[in-house]
This record gives sequence, structure tokens and C-alpha cells, in this order.
Amino acid sequence: MSLPELPEIFGNYALGDFNEVVSPPAIDWLPQTPGWYLIGALLLFWLSQRSWLRLKHWFRNRYRREATTRLQDLTISTDFLSELNQTLKLSALVGFCRQDVAALSGERWTDFLNAQCEQPPFSPAQCQLLALGVYQRQTIDPAEGEQLRQACLDWVNHHRNRFDD
Repeated sequence: MSLPELPEIFGNYALGDFNEVVSPPAIDWLPQTPGWYLIGALLLFWLSQRSWLRLKHWFRNRYRREATTRLQDLTISTDFLSELNQTLKLSALVGFCRQDVAALSGERWTDFLNAQCEQPPFSPAQCQLLALGVYQRQTIDPAEGEQLRQACLDWVNHHRNRFDD
């Protein structure tokens, strides 16, 4: 069974000479001028350079993160001063030349620590504890120990090292 033929005028006769509107081709998202390629290349270069500098800064300062974690995990006991000094010495050995740090002890050690910050983190009493407390096996009260720990954390996070520009 076939469909009957359509009359010559079918549907709306007012649209008889109507041509279908053809949509234009899609707009290309790629830039068409060389200037945009130059801007893109410069932006890519700038982003890669910033990423490299951030990665280098993060990598060079990992010793600070490790020392901060180690200082926060210390408990106040008879070996507290020894552990503080050991952590500070390890941090200083990474951040400065070995020849400048390895032989320091006593007052020269605390003077070195205070000299590496814009504002010295250690008070004279704390310097005395760090310089002589290790050798005398002193015990300190918890409040004083927390203040000393905070001063050590301040030093670890704010000292200028050989990597700083």
C-alpha cells in the first residue's frame, strides 16, 4: 500500500518560497593570530618557572618541617634539653655550612642561634639552659620547657639559612 500523492500546495502556502536557514559553522576555540600563541608561550613559561621555584623552596625547607615535627613530639623529661639541642644542631647543619656549625657549643652555640634571626628568639635564661643544661643534666619545670620549645620552634621557622636569597 503506498501513500497517496501530495498536492502541489501542501501545508502553509505563505511559506512556499521560504528557504531553510543554515547555521554558520562553529566558532573555533583556537587562537587565530600569532600574538595569542606568544602570550600562551609566555604564560606557560612563567607558570613553569613559578612552579619550579615553589618546588625548590619546598624541597630546600623540608628540614624545617621535619625539625618542627620533631620538636612538637618531644616530651619534657631529663633528656629534653639534650633532644632540643640535638634537633637544633641537625637543623643548623642542614641550613648552614658544616664548618660554621659543627664545632659550636656553649655560649658560642646560643650566640650563633640568636644571630641567625632578625629578632633573637632565645632569652638570656634560655641561652643559659641551652648552653649548660645539657652538661649539667638539669631538669626544668614544664612551663619553662614549653617556653623553650616555643623559642626553638621560632628559631627553626624564622632563621635565615644559606638557601635564602
